[in-house]
Amino acid sequence: MATSRGGKQRQPLLHSPTPTAAKGGGPAGNRRFLAFLAITAALVASYHLLLPTNSSRYHALFLSLGSNATAAAHLRALTLRPHVAGTEANAAAARYVLDAFSSLSFPAHITPYSVLLSYPAHRSLSLAAAPGLAARPFALVQETYPGDPYAEASAEVIPTYFAYSGSGSVTAEVVYANYGHNEDYAYLASRGVDVAGKVALVRYGDLHCEDMVRNARAAGAAAAIVYTDAKDFGGSAEKGAKRKWFPDGRWLPPTGVQVGTLYYGTGDPTTPLWPSCAAGDDCERLSKEELDGSEAMPGMPALPVSARDGETILKAMGGDVAPPEWQGGDGAPVYRLGPGPAVLNLTYTGNDTLATIENVFAVIEGREEPDRYVIIGNHRDAWTFGAVDPSSGTAAMLEMAERLSKLQAEGWRPRRTIILCSWDAEEFALIGSTEWAEENMDTLASRAVAYLNVDISIFGPGGLKPRATPQLDELIKEASKMVPDPDEPSLTLYDTMMRYHPPITRVAGAGTDFAAFLQHIGIPSFDMSYGLFEEYPVYHSLYDDYVWMQRFGDPLFQRHVAVASIWGLIALKLADDEIIPFNYVSYASELEEYTKGIIETCRGFPVSFSPLQKSVKQFESAATKIYKEKKLLQAESWSLKARQYTLKVREINDRLMMAERGFTNREGLIGRPWYKHMIYGTSDEDDWGAKAFPGIVSAMDKAMKSNTTESWQSLQHEIYRVARAVSKASAVLDGRLT
Repeated sequence: MATSRGGKQRQPLLHSPTPTAAKGGGPAGNRRFLAFLAITAALVASYHLLLPTNSSRYHALFLSLGSNATAAAHLRALTLRPHVAGTEANAAAARYVLDAFSSLSFPAHITPYSVLLSYPAHRSLSLAAAPGLAARPFALVQETYPGDPYAEASAEVIPTYFAYSGSGSVTAEVVYANYGHNEDYAYLASRGVDVAGKVALVRYGDLHCEDMVRNARAAGAAAAIVYTDAKDFGGSAEKGAKRKWFPDGRWLPPTGVQVGTLYYGTGDPTTPLWPSCAAGDDCERLSKEELDGSEAMPGMPALPVSARDGETILKAMGGDVAPPEWQGGDGAPVYRLGPGPAVLNLTYTGNDTLATIENVFAVIEGREEPDRYVIIGNHRDAWTFGAVDPSSGTAAMLEMAERLSKLQAEGWRPRRTIILCSWDAEEFALIGSTEWAEENMDTLASRAVAYLNVDISIFGPGGLKPRATPQLDELIKEASKMVPDPDEPSLTLYDTMMRYHPPITRVAGAGTDFAAFLQHIGIPSFDMSYGLFEEYPVYHSLYDDYVWMQRFGDPLFQRHVAVASIWGLIALKLADDEIIPFNYVSYASELEEYTKGIIETCRGFPVSFSPLQKSVKQFESAATKIYKEKKLLQAESWSLKARQYTLKVREINDRLMMAERGFTNREGLIGRPWYKHMIYGTSDEDDWGAKAFPGIVSAMDKAMKSNTTESWQSLQHEIYRVARAVSKASAVLDGRLT
């Protein structure tokens, strides 16, 4: 029998007499006993109706159990060594997470996959001030600083590179292309600057590296160099004063380099649209020839370099002066467009190889609905030490897991199953989460309630920044009212979050692990961080370590605890609330606003938006209907019989859970079939960019440029495709067959 912590036995709430205790004996006594058993069984079956739930008590207890020291200890342990996916150090990090879960008495396991990862075999870069002059080589090294406690471990950092970069050697003049937007290359063309066959020099900032290199290739460049401009990442200083970069300030040192991936896809490059497998298993894969010819690969050599190296190249360039908005900050040289006379000699040889990655899982099985999953995820692999990206999220998740374990010790067990996930190889192409989601796609499509992701939990000060699919908005706001803001304890996270407009943005870009769950399967999804990205200039560099976090990101680790608190509270509400706390009314309003915006943009175009307008009205009606049904069911719960109530709850929950799936299309976006969500997706030109109605927006842009009958027909087709997706979601919410 269960005992409390003090050893006192808990008394059962309902007592059943033994057969010998039935008064009178004989047939009459047996009948009275059987009747008593029937009444008792009915009471047990309807027990949830007779007594208030303990969930709110457990949720309040969860919030009270936060531990700054626990979060700090986990972060320190996870950042002792750089741990790129596929390395021994990252395997050790996987074992750390597995042991942490197992020590909490959670059933935990590792699921491995053999996937294509990419490492540098050789890199070199040199600069000649003009053709025929001697070239000066660049060191391509991020420097440590005096007293750096991680100087020895820094020797394990993989040399700066871009994963999946094309191998080759290029010797060519340089052209400066600002942030590498297509519009930047159009400007260069308008000024008569030819990029074809040249090396494009672009600065990190508005786009992610894979989009910058992809755009350079489309413009005809033979190679690309991406540098971190001091204007964006080096901080500012008072006139005459010295800039303070890490370790004296939060800013990226002059030799800092932000690395990344150039693969323009999601998941293992050798298994697009299907899951990979463990090493040694039989698995269909694309050949090297098929990969090399893929549009998802960059197809040319590229390297990331530091602000110091980028400035050295710019000083050697001639040509017209770049426009003011293309210039650097105070103290920077005058930026010129080129081409030349500076000549760069770039050689890169990559080592793309199959390697083993490991996803780590812990499972807290649900009591009443074990076949319904609330999934919590964060990735573990890092380009270097990864204190901010991603270990701040991992530390928050492990701190949250310890609290959930303490709830279990107090008798809590979730209504629905909670799955804690530590993903691998996210930095390469969201590989770990994507392969698992693809392998378990049908099960997840029928059983997953929501996916709750935190990649980077802490950037620094700046308040809570949640993004989600709209049915989660109300839940996020209610949960944020229960957690004090760590930087302004007299206010809640809700109070500080509402300063921003919009306070909750959408999970539309493909920058982290929610992509497979939302954009490939159609599972309601959530992601968040605390602070501003602009306060995190050491992104993907050597300097993203425990010292930076301790000095600048979260010195007291109270921000980690706050993120774990709201993350866990949202998970607990989704796992414990009898009726899933989704509200689709705001979703309907948002669809209506998106539609109005698209119609206004396309005013005068030879297309009709009436199919989309009609489907949005249907969705609005279905969202209002299920909202009223949910309120009515909650009001009637005391008067309905137990079985009748249970069936109604299950039925309404299924509709709430499955509606998001309706927004997907099995064929996916045109040209990007992996992305199946028709409402939220990525931009054609920016893999991280958030777009509503991405298929319509893409078709609209093409139609406006070409203005052909065929292009307008393609736009009309996309309007119909989105309208059908909205109608599908409406039918699920409505709960009736046509």
